[in-house]
Amino acid sequence: MPASAEKIRQRYDRLAPWFDSLEGFLEGLIFRRLRKKLWAMAEGEHILEVGVGTGKNFTFYPDHARMTAIDFSPKMLEQAQRKRERKQVKVDLDLMDVQSLCYADNSFDTVVASFVFCSVPRPRKGLKELYRVLKPGGQLLLLEHVLSSNRLMAKVMNLINPLVVKIVGANINRQTVKNVQACPFRSIFVDPRSSDMIKLIRAVK
Repeated sequence: MPASAEKIRQRYDRLAPWFDSLEGFLEGLIFRRLRKKLWAMAEGEHILEVGVGTGKNFTFYPDHARMTAIDFSPKMLEQAQRKRERKQVKVDLDLMDVQSLCYADNSFDTVVASFVFCSVPRPRKGLKELYRVLKPGGQLLLLEHVLSSNRLMAKVMNLINPLVVKIVGANINRQTVKNVQACPFRSIFVDPRSSDMIKLIRAVK
């Protein structure tokens, strides 16, 4: 694992025991509603969640699908494993980096990621891996915070981004819509009701 990715993994390992508590307020106020909307779009027999974290999305998993979920942080995955047992969720959990997936081409009907690509060192490489493992006609569903379109806010975000990365391992100035557009998806839809800095994106292979 490259040094940059290893440092980010270590930060998430460190935060894992307190991660749900740290994001509790925003989760209840904003994120939970958006997660529910995101997962309502998931379809198909085999679904992959990237960046499962502590298992915050378990509640929204569709009953009909075979679920697989990955994370590159062992400590975050441990939290997800405990939650899986406690909530009796049917999901296969794997320790894996989205930039180098061990799955075969054309494996999944839907891939879902929420607030993940802010912390992927090479986001376009990760997105191209997701394109690879999607079946033809399959969909990628993303919920991501991105760089503001407001020039002043964007300047502030770019200014403080190194500090945020150092503390929590996440970038707040990613341009994820452009990164998705750089991949060979045949159609890309950005929910027009998305806010300036949180985007719901659907891309079809």
